[in-house]
Amino acid sequence: MPDFRESPFLYAISGLMALFVIAQSVFFARKAWRRAHEIGISSAQLKKTVLSSVLFTLAPALAILATVLVLGNSLGLPLPWLRLTVVGNINYEVTAAQSALESFGQAAGINEAVSDKAMFSAVAWVMTIGSVFPLVLMPFLVKRVQKKIGKTVEKNGRWADIIAAAAFIGIISAFLARAIAGLGDEKVPGDGAGLMSVATLISSVILTLILQKVSTIKGLSRLEPFALPIALFGALGVAMVLGQVLPAEYINLEWRY
Repeated sequence: MPDFRESPFLYAISGLMALFVIAQSVFFARKAWRRAHEIGISSAQLKKTVLSSVLFTLAPALAILATVLVLGNSLGLPLPWLRLTVVGNINYEVTAAQSALESFGQAAGINEAVSDKAMFSAVAWVMTIGSVFPLVLMPFLVKRVQKKIGKTVEKNGRWADIIAAAAFIGIISAFLARAIAGLGDEKVPGDGAGLMSVATLISSVILTLILQKVSTIKGLSRLEPFALPIALFGALGVAMVLGQVLPAEYINLEWRY
């Protein structure tokens, strides 16, 4: 029986949307290039800017690719590919898919393949609607919010750093809690925290700190944007190695809060 998660129809839709996004990017890039020449920017400067932009874009692109592969295990490749090609967000897509699957009773969430079409459809709706609302609300709310934040920052410049740090820490804490404390059904392997999740977490933190330190060395500053994807793939590599060398009782060791 064909896998509905990876039907030719879904691949066709995802491919068409990807082509549209690429065509749109090329269109505006050409417009920007011509306009840059009109205002006196040299081709050498433009090429340098394009090269820097490409190098900077590779880092988040690798992180997005890793997220597509992670979600692909449960949802197939077309849906995550489509979502993260348009206006998808790495943290949101994973959280939305996990929450939707858990609400349907699939305790393992994205760690288990979706076999029910209604469940798959619900996940697709949750992932999509959550990304549409910001596009609708931004024109009406962002200006007001920005003004209030701007006034707060003008009074005390430290608030800008505090607000940004608080938002980032809040997002990261949600993932840290699950990796350390665990959650879910005891009958579902991989649904709790364990040696593997903690080892992956610790290795990713260590790799990130090392890469950030290395990027401060003169001549290696361009490495900084790649710290996240390198740490991500490095932590996955550590987990794969541990899965091969550790005894089964340690690999399957889990606890839940």
